Amino acid sequence: MGQLRYGREYFEFSDEVLSHLQAAMSTKLRRKEHFFLSWRVPFYMGSGRHAVWIDNGVTVHISFENGPVPLDMKILERMLAEAAMPAGMQLIDHATLSASDDEAQ
Repeated sequence: MGQLRYGREYFEFSDEVLSHLQAAMSTKLRRKEHFFLSWRVPFYMGSGRHAVWIDNGVTVHISFENGPVPLDMKILERMLAEAAMPAGMQLIDHATLSASDDEAQ
């Protein structure tokens, strides 16, 4: 598991999620477009949901366990589209995203 450090907080995600998140965040922040980033907290960590306001004024540090992985453009496009909505970008497991794409076809 890699880490997203945002300000003084840190959160763990898979390298796949972090690779897509890095690309999406850099695109949005380069455009000076702020957004909510949210995700569900796993049951073993107490359940619930996190929501973080992402903007250019906070330091972002992404560390990978094994390094960046190839990007799936469908996933990246979905993340960027969600970031423009009021609820913001929803992080979900890469395998779940891939499975929902397969079902839609």
